[in-house]
Formats: sequence, C-alpha cells, structure tokens
Amino acid sequence: MDARDILKRKGSGAVTIADDELVATGVNVLSRENIGALVVEHNGELVGILDERDIIRQLATEGAATLSQTVRAVMKQTVVTCTPDEEAKDMMGTMTRRRIRHLPVVEDGVLQGIVSIGDLLKTRLEEMETERSVLRERLLAK
Repeated sequence: MDARDILKRKGSGAVTIADDELVATGVNVLSRENIGALVVEHNGELVGILDERDIIRQLATEGAATLSQTVRAVMKQTVVTCTPDEEAKDMMGTMTRRRIRHLPVVEDGVLQGIVSIGDLLKTRLEEMETERSVLRERLLAK
C-alpha cells in the first residue's frame, strides 16, 4: 500500500494554518479537528509543520506566552515529505529514522494530504489481518 492508497481511504484533506497565525489558534484547530499536527503554509506554500510536541516543548520553556507567539516561531521549518507513490513500509522507516509522526504527501509541489504514524499502523494491522485470514483459509482447506 502506498501514500495514495492511504489518502484514498482516510481522505486527502490536510488541515493547514498560516505561519502568521497565533499558536493559540493552532491549538484550537488541533483540538477542534482532533488531530496531532497542522501543515503550515505561507502564501499557499508549505513552510512547516506544527504539532503537539512543538507546542508542549515551547510551553515548557516559554510558558503561557507561547500561545501569543506566531506559528512561525514554534513550528518545525524542516519539513520531511513523501510522494503519493511512497510505500507504507518506506514511510514508516522515514518516520522512525527522523523521529517524526506526520508526513505531508506532496506531488508536483502541491499538498495532497498528510499521513500520520497512526494511519500507517492502522494500514499495517489491516494488512496483517488480511494475511492471517488468507493463511487460516489455506490451512483449513488442506
């Protein structure tokens, strides 16, 4: 299964936020959408990722003042992305090596969606269940 297949199943939308919005706005969006990360854009271009960990770390050092900072001040500016053709196992490897939990899916410079580690775990569990069912059917057929 590749990123394109995962996005077809979960939906291709990615929740975005402008880099000049306040972190407080980002927190509200994360909570309202029940998600762990926002794709950060500047003039429609992907410029960062803001996730729960970024906010928590900033809160630990800056306190409540974090909420009145811009997203740009708190976000990860180095964005690791993947293409729609990237296989789930390769995305898992990237996330593990880079210690990240979200991969924006980009094709020809256009954001297609975002894949989370949770999406990949769900995919892998479904694949394992399918494999188990096939093996069970083969054993019972003998």
